[in-house]
Amino acid sequence: MSANTYTPEDIMRMAAEENVRYVRLQFTDLLGTIKNVEIPVSQLPKALENRIMFDGSSIEGFVRIEESDMYLYPELSTWKIFPWATKDGAKVARLICDVYMPDGTPFPGDPRGVLKRVLKEAEKMGFTAMNVGPEPEFFLFKTDEHGRPTLEVNDNGGYFDLAPTDLGENCRRDIVLTLEEMGFDIEASHHEVAPGQHEIDFKYANAVEAADNIQTFKLVVKNIARAHGLHATFMPKPLYGVNGSGMHCHQSLFRGNENAFYDEHDELGLSATAKHYIAGLLKHARGFAAITNPTVNSYKRLVPGYEAPCYVAWSAKNRSPLIRVPASKGLSTRIELRNPDPSANPYLALAVMLAAGLDGIRRKLKLDPPTNQNIYTMGEEERAERGIISLPSSLEEALAELKNDDVICEALGEHVLTHFIRAKEIEWEMYRLQVHPWERDQYLYTY
Repeated sequence: MSANTYTPEDIMRMAAEENVRYVRLQFTDLLGTIKNVEIPVSQLPKALENRIMFDGSSIEGFVRIEESDMYLYPELSTWKIFPWATKDGAKVARLICDVYMPDGTPFPGDPRGVLKRVLKEAEKMGFTAMNVGPEPEFFLFKTDEHGRPTLEVNDNGGYFDLAPTDLGENCRRDIVLTLEEMGFDIEASHHEVAPGQHEIDFKYANAVEAADNIQTFKLVVKNIARAHGLHATFMPKPLYGVNGSGMHCHQSLFRGNENAFYDEHDELGLSATAKHYIAGLLKHARGFAAITNPTVNSYKRLVPGYEAPCYVAWSAKNRSPLIRVPASKGLSTRIELRNPDPSANPYLALAVMLAAGLDGIRRKLKLDPPTNQNIYTMGEEERAERGIISLPSSLEEALAELKNDDVICEALGEHVLTHFIRAKEIEWEMYRLQVHPWERDQYLYTY
């Protein structure tokens, strides 16, 4: 999805030509939920002058009631007209916005702004771009007569299966066609390992655009699924006993047109910069887990046996470690971080990954040798001998690690950190106090 360069005049003209009646000014709250202020097209000139205001006190993790006024600054390159029309044939468009304070300064609690701030740090270190190729997975469930999701998957397909086993194929095809109509470059779409599970991969983009794309992707997937009478969920582990949904993030740093991760003289094609970056990710993996895996449910996915990483290690040969180095070389040289899941706020997730990698480069952290054996088959002693530690096993543990990681805390900024931890501690406490069906099944008759 290549970034377009639009002027306000271009946008006004396209809105008139395409019969756009409403414009959604989109932004993302702290927990990764897309929010929008919808305006009639008559208000579009005002929006393009950054004069649309909203009440920030009603948004999760934003501001208190006494400091509620916030302004939306649309990024013109994000102008998109949704392929679906309203009942009267009118169209709806969107602009993705940055959130600003009334005094014209960026709002420190805006996740998109957090990512932009960390990217500026990368620029100071000589890196002009962070390229990201995300791989978000999702499940499709059937709905009941009231349109509510059931736990019945829409197919019994497996990895790369085709119809008739993969009954989600039509829905997935419509999702791909819609995304392409909106300017996405789709690399691949296929059935994933679990029944009802799907993956659509899109091409590399710079970090901000990649995060924008993930948010747009989620919106499209949910809308098209609903049109097919299905419910799409990005919940990391909706079903026991099958694989959960990840959001592997392929990433590399560039200096102009040069991939800073590539070294033709290295056996794996990795530059010293890439190795320091990997070492940084490994160093801070436990510290940023609360951001890349932000729900109670996230940690039901990060367990042995279902292809999800739960050990902090790297390899070029197998998929059990946290980080894999794909075989591609040259401009395509990259590393793949495998623990993030699609419940993560993509802006914050990419920000903490980048901050961790930059810390590795800044401190020239040494990269330990790769772990090419299957870690899942190693005993606890062997892992300890090799210095292989585990990712946090719960949201509670992840939050404790986050608080102790100064690099990740600094990347998020005080506002985001405070509000995020507060929201997630409440979430953990609600989960901890709830009585779950498993407990009743296990104990109600026994005791």
